[in-house]
Amino acid sequence: MADKTLDAKGLNCPLPILRAKKALKEMQPGQILAVEATDPGSAKDFESFCAQTGNSLVKASEAAGVYYYEIKKT
Repeated sequence: MADKTLDAKGLNCPLPILRAKKALKEMQPGQILAVEATDPGSAKDFESFCAQTGNSLVKASEAAGVYYYEIKKT
């Protein structure tokens, strides 16, 4: 279960990543941020973002054009 949810639907790169980065700054280690986005490029963006920041991408899925991610802050 996510501790915080970010609605990034309708936003294009790099806005979903920037908003997620800001949200994660306000969270404690171990908490999970859920992100919903509609940008098809967000899948690669969030994989790269997590690899670079050390956060864990614990879930990534897509349904009806909405991409859903869960990021665990480390």
